[in-house]
Amino acid sequence: MVTISPNAIDLDNPIYYNNRELSWLAFNKRVLEEAFDKNNPLLERFKFVAIFSSNLDEFFMVRVAGLKDQVKAGFNKPENKAGLTPKQQLDQIAKENHAIVDNQYLIYRDLLTELKLEHISVIAAEDLTSEQEIRLEKYFDEHIFPVLTPMAIDAYHPFPMLSNKSINMAVVLEDAFDKEFTTTKNAIVQVPALLDRFVKVSETGQYILIEDIISHYIHKLFKGYNVRSVTEFRITRNADMTIHEEGARDLLKEIEKELKKRKWGAAVRLEVRSDKCDDTVVSFLLYVLEIHQKDMYIVKGPLDLTYLFGFYKEVQREKEHLIYETLIPQPPQDIGQDETVFDAAEIRDIFLHHPYESFEPVVDFIEDAADDPDVLAIKQTLYRVSGNSPIIKGLKQAAENGKQVTVLVELKARFDEEQNVHWAKELEKAGCHVIYGMNSLKTHSKITLIVRKREKKIERFVHLGTGNYNDSTANLYTDMGIITTNKEFGIDATNFFNYLSGFTEKPEFNHISMAPFDIQEDFIRYIEEEIHWHRENGNGRIIAKMNSLTDKELIKKFYEASQAGITIDLIVRGICCLKPGIDGVSENIRIKSIVGRFLEHSRIFYFYSNGEERVLLSSADMMTRNMKKRVELLFPIYDIAVKNRIKEILSLSLKDNVKAREQHSDGSYHYVQRKLDEKEFDSQMILFEKAYNVLDDEE
Repeated sequence: MVTISPNAIDLDNPIYYNNRELSWLAFNKRVLEEAFDKNNPLLERFKFVAIFSSNLDEFFMVRVAGLKDQVKAGFNKPENKAGLTPKQQLDQIAKENHAIVDNQYLIYRDLLTELKLEHISVIAAEDLTSEQEIRLEKYFDEHIFPVLTPMAIDAYHPFPMLSNKSINMAVVLEDAFDKEFTTTKNAIVQVPALLDRFVKVSETGQYILIEDIISHYIHKLFKGYNVRSVTEFRITRNADMTIHEEGARDLLKEIEKELKKRKWGAAVRLEVRSDKCDDTVVSFLLYVLEIHQKDMYIVKGPLDLTYLFGFYKEVQREKEHLIYETLIPQPPQDIGQDETVFDAAEIRDIFLHHPYESFEPVVDFIEDAADDPDVLAIKQTLYRVSGNSPIIKGLKQAAENGKQVTVLVELKARFDEEQNVHWAKELEKAGCHVIYGMNSLKTHSKITLIVRKREKKIERFVHLGTGNYNDSTANLYTDMGIITTNKEFGIDATNFFNYLSGFTEKPEFNHISMAPFDIQEDFIRYIEEEIHWHRENGNGRIIAKMNSLTDKELIKKFYEASQAGITIDLIVRGICCLKPGIDGVSENIRIKSIVGRFLEHSRIFYFYSNGEERVLLSSADMMTRNMKKRVELLFPIYDIAVKNRIKEILSLSLKDNVKAREQHSDGSYHYVQRKLDEKEFDSQMILFEKAYNVLDDEE
């Protein structure tokens, strides 16, 4: 047997990497698998179909659109990992995604069948009783007909510009008085986006989709004509914005201008409903929209299954047994029953683990500071917040109370731009100093600094987190944060905000690391130190948990660590370009992806460091964009008790054999196989049980 030296292996070989886009498709497939999982309640399985659909829309609007732009521009350079050109990537995406979408509609139809057993159904117009037909026609005449606008297509009426993600009907008409039916006319009817997508037609739980109602009565729009065919279709457009930051005098106005264009980008996908489909019309749509055949999806069911989000809310009111049991986030372990956040933080570092522990202390942190006469200043970064954000209310209240409030609102947070523009204006009106981020970079860091003066002494309270200041998603995403009064962290936070808001060179920090300058280099240094200690003592160990792993330099470092013999466990929910288990390259690396009830969002990095055990949290994934194109923060955990809690959380995640999938050396994923006598271990549910048990122990 010939032994290959690690140095002889070319770590740039494309065979050692997963393509970024295909890895994302594999992740979305794992999301869809949750809809097939009968251990999930029935309505939750519908919701996973909706999540899958929403994810796929964004993928086409941004990632596929970007690849198409490259092809149009004649860019044919292979990407730097799996070595696929833009055209090859588009071909592979089309090939794999058509099969996945077929499965999406297969499970959708199966779920509808199961739902009938609960006496709930989505019916077709042909299934209406005479009484329902009478009521529905009246509903159409009064509520839907006045909103519809039939758009003729002829020499005087060119094909209309149809907005992104809208559902439309292409109607072929024939003159009712033309006995030979020799000529036809064409029209488009758009399904109004502001109307409810489904209508309840009986108290026994029967619903009908609005497009089926419109299609059923569409003849009323075209008097004097017979309707020969109705083709339902949906267009997905390029929605990635091009913001010219260098030449923008006012970034807020520039983004508002670009937002108006988002609905009208180039078409990148055409979806057609198979049971309402005229082949001649479809050929015309492909031509007029300049869509390639491979980018057309003829689906066996309704278009845009994101309607299931609303359907879930409608049905769950009467069918609570079909949804997850309510789990209430518990008070954090590190805050006593009679303590305020500020009282607790003066004594100890506070660790917060959402959604197992409540997000309320983070809200209280801002609200209490707003009303505290001793608080002088609040500084915070905001990337995504909820629609009715208590954080925003607290910041406005603080400014109105005379505090110095500085807020960095990231206007370039994709698909949250419009809401963030709104919040920026609201905060400015309240008297906050609002900054919009940095040129050519997105500020993705999650940090708050509160400055308080008590007994002639300045105190600094710092919150650092892995997730957004969003009280809504805090109940759905797993995230971590700390609140500390550590003096040097306070100095770091002050210097960080001064760097963002003023003109100064990047500061030297005591503890935190910042991208795009330091985080990648620090990760490389930590891995190299682990290799050094392992070669001396044979005790190397790395565990890292993140959303996605795409940065090639870091992947190569993981490969080098594996070649050195270090045991590496990676918990990567989404995209993962690293392939584990390859002899001589990554045989010491295991990769798990946990996709379950909660969206795994926390970023945790553990290095054994010859017994010194380095534990870090971050707002950043190990993605090139996070390392190079975003303002991110990486921060260490020093408190021994907090360190031990995070280590336990990592350990529990690695034990998951219910919601965890393992990546194989060919890049494919499969559920973790349990041994015959092994009990089920759902890490998310175990962590909730632990949060409840801690509260019981305290009581």
